[in-house]
Amino acid sequence: MTEKLLLYGGALQQAGAVRMKGEQRATQSDFMEMEKQRGISISATVMSFEYNDLCVNILDTPGHQDFSEDTYRALAAADNAVMLLDAAKGLEPQTRKLFEVTRMRNLPLFTFVNKMDRPALDPSEIMDQIEQEFGLETYPIVWPIGDGERFKGVLDRMDNVVHLFGKGDRKSKAEVETVPMSDLETLKARIDDQELFDKLMEDIEILDELIAPLDMDRVIAGDQSPLFFGSAMTNFGVQLFLDKFCNMGVKPLGRLAKVVEEGKGKKGSQSKLDQDDEPNDLVNPDFGEFTGFVFKTQANLDPKHRDRLAYIRIVSGAFQKGMKVGHSRSKPGKKFNLAQAQTLFGSDRESVEVAYPGDVIGINNPGDFAIGDTLYTGNQKVAFPGIPSFSPEIFAYIRNPNPSSYKSFTKGIDQLLAEGAVQALRQRNDDGGGPLILAAVGQLQFEVVQARLKGEYNVDSDLEPIGYTLARWAEGGWDAVDKADSDGKLFGIMIVQDRWGRPVLLFRNDWKAAGVAEEEKYLELKPWSKPPMFE
Repeated sequence: MTEKLLLYGGALQQAGAVRMKGEQRATQSDFMEMEKQRGISISATVMSFEYNDLCVNILDTPGHQDFSEDTYRALAAADNAVMLLDAAKGLEPQTRKLFEVTRMRNLPLFTFVNKMDRPALDPSEIMDQIEQEFGLETYPIVWPIGDGERFKGVLDRMDNVVHLFGKGDRKSKAEVETVPMSDLETLKARIDDQELFDKLMEDIEILDELIAPLDMDRVIAGDQSPLFFGSAMTNFGVQLFLDKFCNMGVKPLGRLAKVVEEGKGKKGSQSKLDQDDEPNDLVNPDFGEFTGFVFKTQANLDPKHRDRLAYIRIVSGAFQKGMKVGHSRSKPGKKFNLAQAQTLFGSDRESVEVAYPGDVIGINNPGDFAIGDTLYTGNQKVAFPGIPSFSPEIFAYIRNPNPSSYKSFTKGIDQLLAEGAVQALRQRNDDGGGPLILAAVGQLQFEVVQARLKGEYNVDSDLEPIGYTLARWAEGGWDAVDKADSDGKLFGIMIVQDRWGRPVLLFRNDWKAAGVAEEEKYLELKPWSKPPMFE
């Protein structure tokens, strides 16, 4: 779907496919070797292009539930979300998981039901699934006419025009014939299927009478989802979707942040900041200073140069090449020179001199910028809310079997952890010399780490699984953990620390975690954690 949006947006001359066959080209968004081999997306990718006087940034996220945390990080930078469903399968397990992640961001959600050229569920059944399982009302912007071998096209309910389906070259734009609903005789002849024509007439009456009207305020609030149908593989319905999305989608909005006067003086004193305070300062795009936040980091986009890139979503002001910015986790007064930035298109990059709110740019990352960090100009220190980490479900020690490759192993692990490929845990008071515990949502994340260590850093690794199934952060702090431990309440529970030195408890099952949370409320157990906004 991403490739076809790029095709119709004019950013590609020929679309690729996730699973390559014959002479098909690889997708622009899936450029890692493992993505090409397995035919899946494993990392969020940024692609920017101009379309109808708009700048469109596509954040293509993995569809596999093991990478839902990467999806959430990308959604932190998004203004709208698009949910892609398989017309034959409806809501799949990974769709449910990713929808939960999307709902946490309260984004306007557009739904595209794909593969209508194959046997499909009844469109009403798909609408019912979405409403019953997600509590989300849908409004069909377009409505399908048939499916599979009898798929004839879609009705554009906004313009009252039928777009007729025709199979064409999968790599290039489809030729689409349109017939207005006012010309029923022509439409009936072009559909050439009395049963489907009659059903279309019946469906129109039902939709007009029973479906609640489109309410853009509810769409923006995430309570109603505009619904589309089509076939991305055959390029049908993609341009119709893109045009409607560009008209209906939310433009860049302001975001809540903490804003305080940056202290002056030799010691760099500053206003007292409470990490637990909720951000309540609205930073709008017309805020007088540049602000942006890091939502993704990536190493080795260019394997020949071993580069590291930080992806910045600009919230306010304008980026200008060579500008100096403050950093939310650095000492007051310390500035970083942004000597250059790039616009992004998968693994391809192009130098940019100026960028504006809503833009996503890549800047060289010397190792100072981490996911969730805020960059800003001016005398006020700004910090947008950190991007949370969620409870992993599998854990394993990772070890280097070859002492001679210690430096490469350590460098690879550090950079992959900085990307958020997995989470890292250590024993309490371990300053880095002890065994490292990797924590992930799914097994595939471990496989990606090992494959990238081998492919990008030429080092082997051994994993030793640990028999725990979930983690809880103890916001009550170490004193609360020590109390519970001394009282014998943490028997069979592994006590570790996260990258910030905060206590994390590993449990073998949900039942045990729920029991401890209920009986030892002072532990304040949480299934997620946010990084500190300031240090």
